[in-house]
Parts: sequence; C-alpha cells; structure tokens
Amino acid sequence: MGERLLGKVAVITGAGRGIGREMALAMAAEGAKVVVNDLGGGTDGTSASKGPSDEVVAEIKSLGGEAASNYDSVTTEEGGAAIIKTAVDNFGRVDILVNNAGILRDRMIWNMTEEEWETVIKVHLYGHFHCTKPAAALMREQKGGRIINMTSASGLYGNAGQPNYSGAKAGVIGFTKSCALALGKYGVTANAISPSGSTRLMRTMPTDKARDLAKRRGLVPVGVDVDALSEDELFDVIFGSPADIAPLAVYLSSDEAININGQVFAVFGSKIALIAPTVELKSIHKLGRWTQDELSVVVPQTLGFGLVNPAPPESPK
Repeated sequence: MGERLLGKVAVITGAGRGIGREMALAMAAEGAKVVVNDLGGGTDGTSASKGPSDEVVAEIKSLGGEAASNYDSVTTEEGGAAIIKTAVDNFGRVDILVNNAGILRDRMIWNMTEEEWETVIKVHLYGHFHCTKPAAALMREQKGGRIINMTSASGLYGNAGQPNYSGAKAGVIGFTKSCALALGKYGVTANAISPSGSTRLMRTMPTDKARDLAKRRGLVPVGVDVDALSEDELFDVIFGSPADIAPLAVYLSSDEAININGQVFAVFGSKIALIAPTVELKSIHKLGRWTQDELSVVVPQTLGFGLVNPAPPESPK
C-alpha cells in the first residue's frame, strides 16, 4: 500500500468495471477510502445491478483497503446528491471526485432520436453536474479537493457516429475549465482526462472489424500476427488497457498536483499528452465591416489557407 492519498476520500462514478474500476483500485492502493458508484447497467445505460460495485468494494477490502458501494444514477440531482452523501456518511468527507460514468447510444445525426440524444447527454453532461455540485460545495468549505472529469477523443475531435457523445464530451471540457476557474482559489482543482482503454464501450466494435482496423492502421508491433491475438489482446492493442489511465488519475488527485488546474490530458498506453488550450491561430483585420466580396478574396489566402476538409464530398459515381 502506498500513501499518496492516505486519509483522503475518493468518489468514483462508473467504477464497477473498466477504467473506473482500475482507478478505484489504484486510489485504494495509495491509501484513499473509496466510494465505488456504479448503476450496473449495460453499455446503453439500460438495466441495473449491484454486482459490479459490490465486487470492486470486496476486492479493495480483500487488499486491506476501505470502500463503500453506491448504486445511484448520475442522471438526476437526487442521485448525484446520494452518491456524495454515501462518502460523507461512511467516511466523513469528500476529497476526490472522478466523474467517469458513461454510456453509448451511437447513431448518425440524421437517424438519431431525441431519446438517444437526451439519454447520453444526461449521463455524461448532467452526470458531471449532478455529482460535482454537491462535492464542490463540500470541497470549497474544507478548502481543498480534486475533481477529475472524463472527456474523450470524440469530444476533442468529433466522431461521425456520435453526435450525442461528442457533444457531451466537448461540453465536459468547458465544464471542467469553468469549475477550475471558480474553485481554484479554494484549493480545489478540476482537470479532465481523455482516456483510451479497451472498455465495454469500446468493445461494442465487432472483433472482425477490430482486426481489420489494427491491420490498416499498423497498430500491431512488427512480427506479431494480428489474427493470432486473443480478443483481449486485440482490443488492448487498439485502445490500450483501462489500467493505463489510473496512474495519472492518482497523480492528479494527490497534493503534488495542486498547481495543475483546468487542464486536459490524453492517455493512450504509456503515452500521456497535455492537450493545448483553444488558441487563436490566425486573424484578419480592416477598417470597418468586411464585405462578402472581400471575404471571397481574402479568406482563401489567409484564414482558409491550408485548411483540409476532414470529410470531403464523395466523387460522383
């Protein structure tokens, strides 16, 4: 057992499996008392089970740590309050909040239903709000705390079949930066991680398509036969292991990271990257308002120069 988080209380949502489970185990191994929240539902958010949360709690306790289960949904104000209350009731305080719970309802924008849109937004974006609000109030009062939010490459760069998930995860970045600015003076930091890991959400990809993706992108080390890899090995090669995210989450939760606030990190395997903040790349100026004719001449030579359409129109057949 380490001592980096000794005496601290961590709340981790969606901690019954995958990345959340790995973070819970890692924080417990560093001395934190952990509330393991998990609704126990499917990848689409349907159904519920106490099993995933209870199993992680039992694992932490078997290793000498302290943990408590919570099964509330992050999609409601009452659920978020109950999750944080579990920490206070069991361990007296909240020092760390990791907003990790997530689901997928993938669909192209022209086919997506309002229910598919709303359900994903509620889990990812409302879920962050519902847990952060009560936790932030306590952290502000105790003059210290760590908030870690989970964004995604889909939020950073977009993904064609995930307008709901991409929109929510992009929103998480703005939410994180707002919380960082509001809470920093109270000794509370808020940062975001864009993780990559072979979780249940990632494994919704059919195995044959995953093998083809690994071959096309050259993701498999030289000399390794893609077709000989087990399913677990294949998805770990493509997406990395869920355990890869835990060390950074522990570090950002520690006292050592007091001056890291409002930042976004990406993790893929052993690679950890700091994502640059939004910056102004180019600008054009003139006296008075631009006309359409002027922009038609100037933009291609300035703002539009070198831009590449990420999804160019298909050639006529």
